[in-house]
Amino acid sequence: MEIALKIAGSSFNPIELNFIRFLLGGLVLLPFAILKLHKDHRKLGWREIRAFALTGFTCVVVSMTLYQLAIQVTEPAIIAILLSANPVFGMLIGLVFMGEKMSRTNTIAILLTIVGLLVIINPFKLTNPLGIALGLLCSITFGLYGVFTRVSSNKLSLGGLTMTCFSFIAGAFELAILMGLSHVTPLSKALKGMPGFSNIPFFAGINLHTLPLIAYISFLVTGLAFGLYFIVMDEAGIPVASLIFFIKPALAPVLALLVLAEPIYVNTVVGIIIILLGSVITLMGERIALSMSRRK
Repeated sequence: MEIALKIAGSSFNPIELNFIRFLLGGLVLLPFAILKLHKDHRKLGWREIRAFALTGFTCVVVSMTLYQLAIQVTEPAIIAILLSANPVFGMLIGLVFMGEKMSRTNTIAILLTIVGLLVIINPFKLTNPLGIALGLLCSITFGLYGVFTRVSSNKLSLGGLTMTCFSFIAGAFELAILMGLSHVTPLSKALKGMPGFSNIPFFAGINLHTLPLIAYISFLVTGLAFGLYFIVMDEAGIPVASLIFFIKPALAPVLALLVLAEPIYVNTVVGIIIILLGSVITLMGERIALSMSRRK
């Protein structure tokens, strides 16, 4: 996903690309979400709309905008690794702000993930502090989005697919409002010194050449991939669904090497191994806890 977004970033404004992918990604999930609501005899009210607005703003407007900006200013493989740490940040947010309990295995996984990230980032030899900062903020806020989605889904008894669909559409709508404000003359002049934030286009750059890439990013990587992720989460549980975040750190640098010719550094490999070890510990701990709860 990061590599495709890096390539698309040369033809689109980063915020515009973020708007397009989540608008189209949400729309491709809409028929399935409506079918699910009809099947469950559910209607959406203001309480649900407020939840979608909150999760959409956190994911689309904040986290994924930071994500897109980070990809444009640093290596996509590094951002992929940083984003993969979002479950750890989600656990920390749940612990600090929601009083959620943390198992011993989760604590070990958090410590290993932090160590792995420090090895990859190498704070003593930072070459792109802006990209790293944006990537970390993206991962932290995506972890926050996961917490908001989990809480809202439990309170409203909505499935992950429905939450994802309407959160994407709500977030795209909120982002569109901010993009529209960038065309207002006083604000446009104030933002003129910040490239990419003034007079943000909505659908500029879409043509026969870029259409296949936009379709891949919007329908497959955003809509279908996120939808399948939450379907797996509903059907098989969080441990199985989270496997995607365990595979991503190892796969992204290899793809970046093959497609973008980005080198793989020794500290990156070491950091990935440490993060994967923490992820495996988390997975095994959750499976053991699940099996013990079933026995009871």
